[in-house]
Amino acid sequence: MSTETDFASLIPHAGRMCLLDIVLARDATTLHARSTSHALPDHPLRGAGGLHAVHLAEYGAQAMAVHGALRDRAQGVTGAKPGRLVSLRDVQFAVEFVDPQGGPLDVHAECLYADGAGAQYAFRVEQGGRLLASGRAAVIHPSRPEPR
Repeated sequence: MSTETDFASLIPHAGRMCLLDIVLARDATTLHARSTSHALPDHPLRGAGGLHAVHLAEYGAQAMAVHGALRDRAQGVTGAKPGRLVSLRDVQFAVEFVDPQGGPLDVHAECLYADGAGAQYAFRVEQGGRLLASGRAAVIHPSRPEPR
C-alpha cells in the first residue's frame, strides 16, 4: 500500500498537535505511522527536560484516531468522528524521555475491538527498532444529541 499523508482533516488533532507525519501501512485492524515531531524544539508537549515518555501514549491515541478515521472513510463516512480517550491500561515505558536525536518514531496501533460506540486498541511506539512505550487504550464516541 502507498503511504498516506491526507489524514489530518479526518481527526480532531490540529496544527502542531497533529503529531503523526505519515501512514506507512494499514489494513482493517492495524496501522503503522511515522513521526519526527518529537525532535521539534517547540513540540507542544515538551517540558524543560524534553519530551517525557508518558506523552508517547498521545502518539498511540493519535494512531488509533487515524486508523479509525481511515477505516470510516473507506466505508464512506466523512468528517472527524468525535472521540474521548477514557482509559489507558498496561502502559509500559522503557525510557523516561524520548531521544530527539534517535531517529523517527514508529507508531503502531492494533484495533482489538470497535463498534459505533467506541474502540479498544493496543499501541506501541518504537525508535530505531527499540520499544519505547506500549499499552492499550479505549475511546468512546459520544452519541450526538438529537436535533430539536
